[in-house]
Amino acid sequence: QVQVVESGGALVQPGGSLRLSCVASGNISGIYRVEWHRQTPGGQREYVASTGFKNSGVPHYEDSVKGRVTISNDNAKNTVYLQILNLKSEDTAIYYCNVLVFQAPYHYWGQGTQVTVSS
Repeated sequence: QVQVVESGGALVQPGGSLRLSCVASGNISGIYRVEWHRQTPGGQREYVASTGFKNSGVPHYEDSVKGRVTISNDNAKNTVYLQILNLKSEDTAIYYCNVLVFQAPYHYWGQGTQVTVSS
């Protein structure tokens, strides 16, 4: 079992920035990649970015966020961060962390953290 907890969501003004955190605990030895997704109000959950756990792989970004989003690891804290710059109203969403593991159930989702961009 892997426990996944996101944090860092907040109400921010347009143009601001945030750093979201995804902390993994439990049986972390089987984690190989961590993804960030987001779900807008009334919308579907969409992929944002991913990276290898503990820097074991190359970061990847969805085209619409390239240049504004950075995904990174803090190996000592078993944490993957998602930094978002120049926040826009369309970034308003619940941001979820999805941890991928080698064995069933093959992935674990966190409960999400709310990001609201509004003046």
